[in-house]
Amino acid sequence: MPHTPDDARALERQPTWLQSYIDSPEKQRQLYRRTLIIVVISQIFGGAGLAAGVTVGALLAQDMLGTDSFAGVPVALITLGSAIAALLVGRLSQRFGRRAGLAAGFLTGGIGGVGVVISAVTNNIILLFASLLIYGAGTATNLQARYAGTDLANARQRATAISIAMVSTTLGAVAGPNLVAVMGRFALKIGVPALAGPFILAAAAFILAGLVLLVLLRPDPLVVAKAIAYVQRAGVGNVIKEKSGKLTINKRGIVVGVTIMVLTQIVMVSIMTMTPVHMRHHGFGLKEVGLVIGFHIGAMYLPSLVTGFLADKFGRTTMAIVSGAILLAAGVLAAVAPADSLLVLIIALALLGLGWNFGFISGTALIVDATNLSNRAKTQGSVDVLIALAGASGGALSGMVVAHSSYTALSLAGGVLSLLLIPVVVWSRGNQIDD
Repeated sequence: MPHTPDDARALERQPTWLQSYIDSPEKQRQLYRRTLIIVVISQIFGGAGLAAGVTVGALLAQDMLGTDSFAGVPVALITLGSAIAALLVGRLSQRFGRRAGLAAGFLTGGIGGVGVVISAVTNNIILLFASLLIYGAGTATNLQARYAGTDLANARQRATAISIAMVSTTLGAVAGPNLVAVMGRFALKIGVPALAGPFILAAAAFILAGLVLLVLLRPDPLVVAKAIAYVQRAGVGNVIKEKSGKLTINKRGIVVGVTIMVLTQIVMVSIMTMTPVHMRHHGFGLKEVGLVIGFHIGAMYLPSLVTGFLADKFGRTTMAIVSGAILLAAGVLAAVAPADSLLVLIIALALLGLGWNFGFISGTALIVDATNLSNRAKTQGSVDVLIALAGASGGALSGMVVAHSSYTALSLAGGVLSLLLIPVVVWSRGNQIDD
């Protein structure tokens, strides 16, 4: 469409460095690749940071409170904190760019990790709960970082870009749980309770992830992408020949993407939260707990490159159906697993992570497809709020379900809940939501 005099003046006011990216498709591709590398580095650290809360958060609360009934509260607080942070990080990113939003989120999460360690030393349960809430900012940011790689990606690269960010989390996320025993011994040597040891690692990892983004994510991919989108709307420049895309918002697509991610999050968090407690009741130690959670987190992130390729090739909703089937299998297997069988628990939790991975990547890709750059980061933050609240609900209720029923009942309920993905996909395909 023809641009107005105001559009022309605005284009002329673009900084020289920014204009150079607008005018050069090759520089845009270089920045896209560079952004992915920086996101990979930050996600390696971020992955190590998020593992602490998953692995020992429930056990730490169990020790400090002396009861299982509230063992799900730490995960609930972490996910509630991540909900608040997701909203703030999304809004910061929309206004100031990915660099500002993501760096602030990771650094805040690191401060929360420090608070958890102090609360364990002082045996202060109120400080523990407050610190876990703040620590949640790191987990939210770890997930929000998956969007950074999509800012300059075309429609057929989006799921793959998301998957690259997520698979890089694997290196840290798998190492974290398997360092639980090592960090526990280190903590005891410096006068800190063993279960707080992993949070020492988490605090350092989140802070390093934040510093990587703060120092290296220049130029900001979202700032560049928004400038390119502005030129698209103005109808001038070489960028029109290289990039195209809808400028409308697909609200139905957002609803479907959110529903897929919320369901997979509830199922995954509820079963994952109570597995360490279930294992501890049956005589397993921290080493075995770390091994099971390590396989689980590895399955959550490691298959991402394949998942992203499949979602780009076969469709987002096809992968959502596969997600539901795998989550059902995970819930049933966890429910029937012999209490003393470490191998079966590893398989069940690995399937739980894999099912989450399929649903999460396909849902995320649907959200990116359904939004545009004028509102994308803000919308992504709001979507992640819902996902975090779903996780908080699953984490809080899981402890109560197990306390008043059993781990078997919880696992079966989670598997059955995953079947709701099928009618969601049927509805979305009837309304042509898929790519």
